[in-house]
Amino acid sequence: MAFTHLHVHSSYSLLDGSGKIPEMIARVKELGMDSIALTDHGVMYGVIDFYKEAKKQGIHPILGSEIYLSRSMEERFIQKGGARYYHLVLLAENDIGYHNLMKLVSLGFTEGYYYKPRVDYAVLEKYHEGIIALSACLAGEVSRNLRLSQYEEAKQAALRYEGIFGKGNFFLEMQDHGYAEQKLVNQGMLRLHEETGIPLVVTNDIHYTYKEDAKAHDILLCLQTGKKLMDEDRMRYPGGQFYIKSEEEMEELFPYTKEALENTGKIAKRCQVNITFGEYHLPKYPVPEGHTAYSYLEELCLKGLEKRYGESWQENKDRLYYELNTISDMGFVDYFLVVWDYIHFAKTHGIAVGPGRGSAAGSIVAYAIGITDVDPMEHQLLFERFLNPERVTMPDIDVDFEYERRQEVIDYVGKKYGKEQVSQIITFGTLAARGVIRDVGRVLDIPYAKCDQLAKLVPNELNMTLEKALSVSKELKNLYDTEEETRQMIDMCLRLEGLPRHSSMHAAGVVIAGSPVSDYVPLSRGSDGSITTQFTMTTIEELGLLKMDFLGLRTLTVIQDALRFIEENHGVKLDLDKLPYDDAKVYAMLSKGDCAGVFQLESAGMVNFMKRLQPSCLDDIIAGVALYRPGPMDFIPDYIAGKKNPATVHYDCKEMESILKNTYGVIVYQEQVMQIVRDLAGFTMGGSDLLRRAMSKKKTSVMEEARQSFVYGNAKEGIAGCISKGISEEVANRIYDKMIDFAKYAFNKSHAVSYALLSYQTAYLKYYYAPEFYAATMSSFMDNTVKTAEYIEVAREQGIEILPPDIQLAEVGFSVKEGKIRYGLSAVKGVGRSAAEQIILERKNGPFRNFEDLVQRLSQRGINRRAMESFIHAGAFDNLEGNRREKLVMLPEVLEDLQKGKKDQIAGQMSLLDLLGEEAEERQEFELIFPDLEEFPKAELLRNEKDALGVYLSGHPLDSDRALLKQLCSRRARDFSLEAIEEEKNLVDDEHCTVGGMITGINRRITKKNDMMAFVTLEDNTGSMEVVVFPKTYELTEELIQEDRKVFVYGRVQMSDEANGKLIAEKIIAFENLPKEIWLQFSDKEAYLEKEKEVLECLSQEGGESTVAIYLRKEKAIKRLGKLYAVQSSQELLENLAKIVGQENVKEQLKSLKNA
Repeated sequence: MAFTHLHVHSSYSLLDGSGKIPEMIARVKELGMDSIALTDHGVMYGVIDFYKEAKKQGIHPILGSEIYLSRSMEERFIQKGGARYYHLVLLAENDIGYHNLMKLVSLGFTEGYYYKPRVDYAVLEKYHEGIIALSACLAGEVSRNLRLSQYEEAKQAALRYEGIFGKGNFFLEMQDHGYAEQKLVNQGMLRLHEETGIPLVVTNDIHYTYKEDAKAHDILLCLQTGKKLMDEDRMRYPGGQFYIKSEEEMEELFPYTKEALENTGKIAKRCQVNITFGEYHLPKYPVPEGHTAYSYLEELCLKGLEKRYGESWQENKDRLYYELNTISDMGFVDYFLVVWDYIHFAKTHGIAVGPGRGSAAGSIVAYAIGITDVDPMEHQLLFERFLNPERVTMPDIDVDFEYERRQEVIDYVGKKYGKEQVSQIITFGTLAARGVIRDVGRVLDIPYAKCDQLAKLVPNELNMTLEKALSVSKELKNLYDTEEETRQMIDMCLRLEGLPRHSSMHAAGVVIAGSPVSDYVPLSRGSDGSITTQFTMTTIEELGLLKMDFLGLRTLTVIQDALRFIEENHGVKLDLDKLPYDDAKVYAMLSKGDCAGVFQLESAGMVNFMKRLQPSCLDDIIAGVALYRPGPMDFIPDYIAGKKNPATVHYDCKEMESILKNTYGVIVYQEQVMQIVRDLAGFTMGGSDLLRRAMSKKKTSVMEEARQSFVYGNAKEGIAGCISKGISEEVANRIYDKMIDFAKYAFNKSHAVSYALLSYQTAYLKYYYAPEFYAATMSSFMDNTVKTAEYIEVAREQGIEILPPDIQLAEVGFSVKEGKIRYGLSAVKGVGRSAAEQIILERKNGPFRNFEDLVQRLSQRGINRRAMESFIHAGAFDNLEGNRREKLVMLPEVLEDLQKGKKDQIAGQMSLLDLLGEEAEERQEFELIFPDLEEFPKAELLRNEKDALGVYLSGHPLDSDRALLKQLCSRRARDFSLEAIEEEKNLVDDEHCTVGGMITGINRRITKKNDMMAFVTLEDNTGSMEVVVFPKTYELTEELIQEDRKVFVYGRVQMSDEANGKLIAEKIIAFENLPKEIWLQFSDKEAYLEKEKEVLECLSQEGGESTVAIYLRKEKAIKRLGKLYAVQSSQELLENLAKIVGQENVKEQLKSLKNA
């Protein structure tokens, strides 16, 4: 007998199954079975991974899904006492069945989704061919009726399924996990079998691999439901029987039905699905009449080449036809036309497109037809890095669009090829090493501080696992070995780590297929309702589908808006393709570190790099983009040294100079590795790309074999070798060793050039048109007040005035007039884009005459009272009569009068103002009269403004303290934002630092020990941050913790995954109580002793916090007087000391808070 498990849930039954596919298949093999099914809940997420892994391990895969079935997919309600849906296990018997299963699972999401992806009987009828069905668990329709003692209904349901799938294709499923209900159902199944002849099958409802995994699985269920393990009222799978059981265990459970056991093996043999990989299913581009796809692409290329290169276009014809022939031979002509078409659509509809991205910039075909705007000839870019004739793989053209209009391009593609042929792509979030510790800790109710400590001991590196962390983190390993609670928790984490936690939509990936996507992959539905594939991007590519990345790039929106502002304000229509890329003033600006807003160059680390690098040409920016990454950073000093003194650059042989001259002898780009291999040893370009790939992936055997060819040649492959070029064996090996070292880090030059162009373009706009550039940048960050505040600060430092959002003049976003930036209407809290657009429409009816007119007209446009209050606080109504306080007081009255006026109109009455003409003098007597109220105090005015705009605009409470903050603070509030932490990566957990600012929020708490502590919001001119004041510090500084109080805080940084950083306060000092130190200088010890008595007498008259230090110039000695002589610093004291020792010998300076 050969038993096969036919009811199996993997981790792709999200947060319900904990079995990892490779492990489950290995377990089946270990138990001596030869096949296993995969039947995840309502999905087929894992079938390709499962299929490949099973084949790899020599196990026969059976592809299926446990679907959700409702009476009607259109039903969106549940009848009282009825089931929301039933379960039904479907297995693909053959390729037709596999495709039908994909259709069914897809329809569940696209047409039947209600709580779960559901299908109905009509759809089962349509797509039943090639499918074997099992009646499923207790949630199946047959089982449910039997459980409710409704035998006749169960029988009808069973016969209905048999009618749908055909005799021998529907099985009555029996399970036994020790539940009384199952025993009852199984008796009913046996009776049904006797009466109807429908065959039986036995299964175990597998949700995890090993029996010991029951607790880890229970924790997973808690993650799904948001419960804790100790909670009584929660979902659970009692009994611990949902693991992969051996054949013997299954026989013991079902000794009375050998036939049902044997049927599992028979079903397994019947299920024969073959999935084909690497066979392309590309869409056909509809070419104009009289053209083939190739002839049309050729025509586009020749026209484009002449346009790009002018009279010299003929010089590049050979390269063009080499690429065209390669593209044609590899079968990718339609691919290029499809990409050209949607980029052409974008460009002809005013949608900004990036100059290029990735290796596609190495293609002259892509450049000629406008897919990219990077000249591969000028920048020595290689086509084979993009499309290698010796390695047939799908080309990968990723495209950047301005982020606000990216969806328009996706919609266009959907219309062009049909919505069924276009889909976005799924991606899975997983339980990663740090995250799983926090998640499991919460479920086990382990204190947050403990979980946080353990999570932080896991190195924050790419592809880090708990297993790896235990081997590299001694502290984590020590806690694991010595603390039982930690060991148990980490053991659970190890079982759950890596499991998919949730599905979401890939940020950029789009599939375009030659026929409906569901012919090739099952479909799912994103949280926003958009359709996605159920397979991830890599799987999509393996199945031969065309995958495109439609990326939204904020910088393109910034450039587009800046160009519009420049044209409006200066009458200049800038053509980015014709910018001078050798402008010394632009490079000088970057060399000073003035990089705010410049694409790729504005992080703190990159700013410092630019200061060191002193870029003087585009090649420096290209190299900068490529070098400023972990790994290549090690070679930055060599690059800078070579740039400063080219005479010191050494080349291993003369052939290397032409390849490495632009990068001062440093291998920076992957293309350079390919050129070295080609020019020194005679490899083909395709062969050199294969070797580059092997080097980057550290394929040792391939690299060593290629070393022989590189050094000595390989006649069989037509490789001459370095020695044939007169390069010695020693030098050749040295070059090869360098290449291996650099290839691990070398960057794709095509991508670096594309992004360096954007860097330069933004830098050029910033230098020559700063107001327009900053207005465009701020508009793109309107939803991010931290970044907006940052750019406002930078713009102000450059002397650019920032104006409030005047209701008569402001645009939807930020705008520029006469070199001044005006705040956008939609950036005001509670307003939004559509309301701002309504206001601009209303302005076409003429300016707002007065406050009353304004309120009336805005009300008619649907602008509510809350939005108007925000406008008042933001200063948007300042140009109308009345101050802000007066307007706020009068607003409810005007709105009430308007409401009353509406009622009168409904009643057919006319108001007095209606009877008076526009010009009537009497009208003035009835117009609104403001009460005479004093304006809000400056501090309150600014606070209200901040509430309305998210930033301080007309001033900042800390304006007068800027110099002080700069002098004493080692960190700013913005440094603690998650965005800055991820961008700059220079805030370090547990570092000590000083911040300063104004307290704007206090949340006091009482601890379990009945002590008081506080969470304080501290704000400076870069943003706000959280300061945690624990009881000990709180007790010492309680009187300072008051709203609007200006304080400095010295403390320890606490960072957390995916959250803003915090500062744990150790010292808090008010601005007015800053610790100072008075320095008194004497020429030598003798001079000091002569004045000592007089000095000490002067000091002893005061008492305070400022300490005094004595400096003896001749001896270069310092003596600090003790607390006995600490003084209250004042101008009078400093003047008295100056009388004793001389004005030039008295100096007062602030002390570091650390030493305060």
